[in-house]
Amino acid sequence: MVEVDAGAVAPLLEEFSGIEAQLADPATHADPTALRRLNKRYAALSPTIAAFREWQEARGDVEVAAEMAAEDESIAAELPAMREREAAAADHLRRLLVPRDPDDDRDVILEVKAGEGGEESALFAGDLLRMYLRYAERRSWKTELLDATESDLGGYKDVRVAIHATGTPAPGEAPWARLKYEGGVHRVQRVPVTESQGRIHTSAAGVLVMPDLDDPEEVELDPNELKIDVFRSSGPGGQSVNTTDSAVRITHLPTGLVVSCQNEKSQLQNKESALRVLRSRLHQLAVEEAEAQASAQRRSQVRTVDRSERIRTYNFPENRIADHRTGFKAYNLDHVLDGDLDPVLQSAVDADEAARMAALGSPAP
Repeated sequence: MVEVDAGAVAPLLEEFSGIEAQLADPATHADPTALRRLNKRYAALSPTIAAFREWQEARGDVEVAAEMAAEDESIAAELPAMREREAAAADHLRRLLVPRDPDDDRDVILEVKAGEGGEESALFAGDLLRMYLRYAERRSWKTELLDATESDLGGYKDVRVAIHATGTPAPGEAPWARLKYEGGVHRVQRVPVTESQGRIHTSAAGVLVMPDLDDPEEVELDPNELKIDVFRSSGPGGQSVNTTDSAVRITHLPTGLVVSCQNEKSQLQNKESALRVLRSRLHQLAVEEAEAQASAQRRSQVRTVDRSERIRTYNFPENRIADHRTGFKAYNLDHVLDGDLDPVLQSAVDADEAARMAALGSPAP
């Protein structure tokens, strides 16, 4: 008989039952933030609870059939298939019990910054932004431009967007669960529009992905630890695009993190956007510090938001995209840049899951 660690399931069953009781309470529906949080957690737990019940049913069928097999040849003939069903149910449940990223059901804030390469890098940053916006559109996600600094040729020196799921996504399908692997250096090889000799150049842009927090109170900010400066927003070439000091720069003194926002015409709106991004960065910083303190065996070998790591190359002459962490390679770069990003992302998801299962001593998928 296939064994499953029932002790790992017991607290999930208790939590699931508690959430069901809260969702049935009319008072819960008076608090939209709490209701949204409970629905997300309920959706995240549901597949595991369903898998546990399926395994219990399969195990029960095997136990009954094993007792009757000696007296009934037809049941004895069915027993091997029933044991295979139990083993498959147990394997499925074990995969779902692998510890998951607690932020997997969140939306994201995604930043793209031009790197080495001047205008060509800024144009590539614009290409990456469009790729993520098209991917979000394919998944019916909503996007929100938070801040942007354009370059002279129409690219972006830096740009920041929020990406929101619509409704309650299935486990593993929320923006963070799919896009968290995008953090790092994205390298491009192509002939720049500024190149008159037709030579291929290499440049890069950096991507940073952070969970978008549901509740501002998840990260507490002490006003005494914030330095807030206001200035006039600027556009390409540094020209002023506003006649008032509406842009806001916030420095978090304990960490040195700096966030600037100038996209909105209102100073108050820019301040709120900057605070939102700052909370997400501080949350992500805390997660990274916790992971750094964990043993190397327990850390995923795929996931990273370190922009110093080159994670992917986009080769235009060969229409090739290559992910250097997972070994994924395809010759449909034009489709990927048009938002067909799922196969690339899935290679990272699969590698991450294999690493997590290996860390627990379970067979890799």
